[in-house]
Amino acid sequence: MSKLSFFILSAIVAVSAAFAPMPRAAISTTQARTASMPSAPFTSLSMASEDMTWEGEYPPSKVLGPIMSKMPSGLLGLISIACAAVCAYSIAQSGVLQQQPGAYENGSWVKWYYVLGSFGGPLAWGTHVASWIQRKNGM
Repeated sequence: MSKLSFFILSAIVAVSAAFAPMPRAAISTTQARTASMPSAPFTSLSMASEDMTWEGEYPPSKVLGPIMSKMPSGLLGLISIACAAVCAYSIAQSGVLQQQPGAYENGSWVKWYYVLGSFGGPLAWGTHVASWIQRKNGM
């Protein structure tokens, strides 16, 4: 049991270290380094080297990437609702298939399209957050 506790504690420490604030010296060093680099044409790959830090309650739209940063909040909200509906439908239909006799023994309740539809849950959450960001930025 102690090995399991140690592993869980190590995982919690590793995950929480990712959310620790960066020291100001590291930020200023990064900004000085990027300022001395020659400017290249703007592409989606050049966005990876941009500074994505912000101050305040919400980030700028550029953190959403080249496609979603141009989408309005209402459209992202509708996409979120559609993804959530697909996820709920897939889970409900899998539940119906689980009620059939012998479904667990032969695995007939597992359908690829319901598994694919279940990914709508995380997509709904992500597009919901993107919609919130766009709404706060006035889009």
